[in-house]
This record gives sequence, structure tokens and C-alpha cells, in this order.
Amino acid sequence: MTHPGEQALPRIVIVGGGAGGLELAVRLGDKLGKRKQAEIVLIDAARTHLWKPLLHQVAAGTLDSHADELEYLALARWHHFTFRLGRMDGLARAKREIYLAPTLDENGEELLPRQSIPYDNLVLAIGSQTNDFHTPGAREHAIMLDSAAAAERFHHKLINACIRAQATKQAAGEGRMTVTIIGGGATGVELSAELHMTTRILSSYGFANIHPEKDLKIVIVDAAPRLLSMLPERVSAAVGLELRKIDVEIHANERVVEVSPQGVSMASGKFIPSGLVVWAAGIKAPDFLKDIDGLETNRLNQLVVDQHLQTTRDPNIFAMGDCATCPQGEGKPAVPPRAQAAHQQATMMVKTLTNRLKGKALPTFRYHDHGSLVSLGEYSTVGSLMGGLAKGSLFIEGLFAKVMYWSLYKKHQVAINGWFRTWLATWAETIARVRNPRIKLH
Repeated sequence: MTHPGEQALPRIVIVGGGAGGLELAVRLGDKLGKRKQAEIVLIDAARTHLWKPLLHQVAAGTLDSHADELEYLALARWHHFTFRLGRMDGLARAKREIYLAPTLDENGEELLPRQSIPYDNLVLAIGSQTNDFHTPGAREHAIMLDSAAAAERFHHKLINACIRAQATKQAAGEGRMTVTIIGGGATGVELSAELHMTTRILSSYGFANIHPEKDLKIVIVDAAPRLLSMLPERVSAAVGLELRKIDVEIHANERVVEVSPQGVSMASGKFIPSGLVVWAAGIKAPDFLKDIDGLETNRLNQLVVDQHLQTTRDPNIFAMGDCATCPQGEGKPAVPPRAQAAHQQATMMVKTLTNRLKGKALPTFRYHDHGSLVSLGEYSTVGSLMGGLAKGSLFIEGLFAKVMYWSLYKKHQVAINGWFRTWLATWAETIARVRNPRIKLH
């Protein structure tokens, strides 16, 4: 709070506490907030942060989301920024204000009224949501795996279905439950392997009627000619081979035209009867961002930014992560919506905003693709590394790939919590694995 006669600090407002937004708030808080050079405000609709690449594990029950969540209020206290709970739904560029919708509690009663938050510099890091491409029935009958709440909802449905199967002794193959995953990207592929592993573990906890091949059928449907179409073909082929080994059914080159309570219909005429449907195909930025107060957006509602990550029509507003489309240069595609891109952008934005406060030139963002890794639970990890380790792409799999995948999450934890807290958390995770069931059973 500013006292009479005291000059107000420049206010940097960050909307979105995902991988990039939270890392930026922590670093700016430690650099500028701690020294009283700027007021840093982070806004998010949730009270806790969960690394989005872990959602498939939450859905399968192999990760307890509550154990890995980070409290925004605690992080704000430790890292010298302010946290505000709320969901942005409007912008007034002339007033330099954003608007937050009323926040309701679990009973539907108003917890916080509509709010207006002033800013000097605004960073939109709102992330993305699942794009159902207006497919009939998708919103009503499929779970969109784009939040911790959605992943928890899927897990509860999965466990309930397994309890029903356990209570009813059936002949082999009779009444087999089908989980259809729409989308053959990283989320869909990783979820399919985790689900198979979950069912196998359940059978060891007294669910004698649950068998991963006999009682659960896992199907992946994708409109592209192959799984993981954005990654090298060798990675795609290796993943497809591993999934077929565990009896995952793959339908490539198939466009979904309708999702109903009975199952999934495809343009080719195929129909997959399904007990559970997950939609993990495609992303878009939230709908309210479309041309918000005159800012330039693309057909996916993403804000168009330049190579400084400034929006094209307002130098006081920056955008990063999945909600932004950032050019890489003539003839190149935009920066891909990946966690590594958000991390790199957050790192640069610390320098960008520091320079802006000092009136210095802004740095240019250059994306460095370090490759991609896909985890198939306990079965395998495959991927490709790019950059300094190899000219072009280096294919990796097995234990080395598993370690690399694990280290990505640890790198994110270090960026937020520092080395010491991350070290303590890693030991706590190790102890919890010994003390707790291997999957969440409720």
C-alpha cells in the first residue's frame, strides 16, 4: 500500500500461474519485488499450481495431485510477490486495467465480487484449453484433460468403473470397458500407457476381476496419419510399437464427428462403444481473448506478439506461453506450445521487464528446441534430443530417456522452489512411494 507522499511502485501484473507465469512471478519477485523496485502481482483462477505435463498421471491415479500442488499464497510470501485469486474476463487498455469475474465458493455463493486490477505492464500467460473443434457432443460426453479438476474427475470415474467391474464376476472379455482417447499427441499417448499400468496395479490391490487386457480396452483415435505427428517419425514409430505391445488400439487418419453417451463416431463410419471418453486433441487460447479490446489474435484466440513478446498493438502488454503466437523468423512456424518454450520465455521476460523499467532496449526471444520426450509410464520412455548433444536430432530411449524426462520436472521445481526445497521435496516423494499405495485408490 502506498502512503501519502510516497511514490507508487511500477506495477507488473501477470495473469496465469502456469509453468511460465509462475516462474516469471517468482523470478521478478526475487529480483524486483524484494528490492522494492516494482510491485509484482500474480493472478490465477486456482489456488494451487500443478505442472501441466503431469495431468495424465493425475487422471490415471499414478500421481496424487495434492502431494505435488504448490500453494500460490505461500510462494508469494517466500518470493516477494502478491497473489490474487480470480479469473480474468476483460481488459480496458485505455485505463490500463484488467477485470476479474466474480469468484464463487464450492456452494456456488459469491466469495469475491467482480474486481478491477490496474497495471503498468501486463503479462498474459493464461495458457490454453482443449479445442474440441465444435464437434457435436464433445463438451457434454468427453472429459477435456486440461486442468487438475478435470483429471481428478476422470480418475473418479475410472475407479468407480473398476469397482463396478470388481463387484460383477464376468466371463473373459464380456462387458469389457473401453476408454477412448481422442488425440494422439503427447497427452493422449502418455495417458494410454498410464491407464494400462493403473489397471495392472489395481489387480494387485484385491481387484481380482480387473485385468489390463481382458477387462479394459484402451483406444487412441487421431486425425493425423500417425501418433505424435509433430515429433520425428522414429519417435512416433517407437511409441506406436510400445503401445501395441500392451494392447492399446490405435486408429490413425480417423476424424471424430460425434461423441455420444454410447461412444465415438468417426467420419469413416467406424463407431467405438465407449464407457469413458477423453478429449486430448488440439488446443486453443481461452475464448475471451479473441480480439480482446482490439488486440490482434489468430484463429486459435492466441495473442499475436513480436520477437520481444510484446503484443502487436500495445507495448504495455506482453503475452507468453500457449496463449501467444510468437514468430521464429521468415518461413518458420511459430514457437510451439510446449513447457520448454514457456520456461525460455519466462527467463527472457525477467530481463525484458527489468530493462523496460530502466528504459533500456528489450531483448529478442529466440526459441531453442531441446527435443521432446514421451513417457510411457513404467514401460518405456522415448524421445529426441536436439541442440548441443547432436547435429540435428539424437534418438534416445530406455533408462537414459526416463532420467531426462524426470529431470525436466525437477528443473521446473528448482526454478520455483530453489535447489534446497526441491531436494527436500524429492526425498519426501521417495518416502511417500514406500509408504503409500502405488496409485490413488479413491
